[in-house]
Amino acid sequence: WVGVVTRQYLFGGAAHRATIPMEGATKLDAAIVRWLNDGVGAVPWFDKIVEVIVSDYFIPVALSFLLLGLWFGGKTSASRELHQRAILAALLGVAFGNLVVQIIGTFAYRDRPYITESLELLFYQPTDSSFPANPVVVGTAIAAGLWRANHYLGAVAYLLAGLWGVSRVYAGVAFPTDIIAGAVIGQGTVMGAAWLLHKIEPLPTMIIQFARRL
Repeated sequence: WVGVVTRQYLFGGAAHRATIPMEGATKLDAAIVRWLNDGVGAVPWFDKIVEVIVSDYFIPVALSFLLLGLWFGGKTSASRELHQRAILAALLGVAFGNLVVQIIGTFAYRDRPYITESLELLFYQPTDSSFPANPVVVGTAIAAGLWRANHYLGAVAYLLAGLWGVSRVYAGVAFPTDIIAGAVIGQGTVMGAAWLLHKIEPLPTMIIQFARRL
C-alpha cells in the first residue's frame, strides 16, 4: 500500500485516478492502529466495553439525551433561549459537517485500516471512505454546540466524542488522522453555524418559538 488517498473518477470517457499524497501520515497512522489493535483479545471484558462504545447506538443516544436535557433546561426564559440557540448551532453544525464529509468523499477516498492491515475487528466493516471520520464530526459538532451554553455538558459530550473516535481506531475501522480531521470539521462547522445563525436573525428566534409550541 503506497499510503495515498485515492478515488476513481471518469473524465472524457476514460478512467483516471486522483491522488492526495499522505504517505508519511498514513505510515504513522498504520503504526498507531496496529499498536492499539494488538491489545484486542488480551482483556475480553474491555473489548466488550469497546464494542458498546464503538457501536452506532450508545454514543449517539447519549449525546441525544444531552441535547434534550439542555433544550428543556434553564431556570429563566433567557437561559432557556441561550440553550436552545446553542442546540440550533449544534444541529446546523452536524448538517454542515455531513455536507463537508460528502464533498470530501466525492474527490478523495481512503481505505479503512482493516483493508490495508491485518487487524482484529470489533465492529462491522464500513464500506465508505475512512477519511474523515463522520461519527467524530457529528460528536464534536454536538459537543461544540453544547459547550456554547453549558461547559459541563459540553465537556461530557467532548469526552464521549473522543471515546467514540479512539474506540474506532482500537476497533480497526479508522485511522488517527481520520479522527483528528473529523474533530476539526465538527468544531469548525459549529463556529460557522453560530455565525450564520447570528446573520439570519430573526429566523432562529422564529424557529425556537415554533419548536416551543410543538
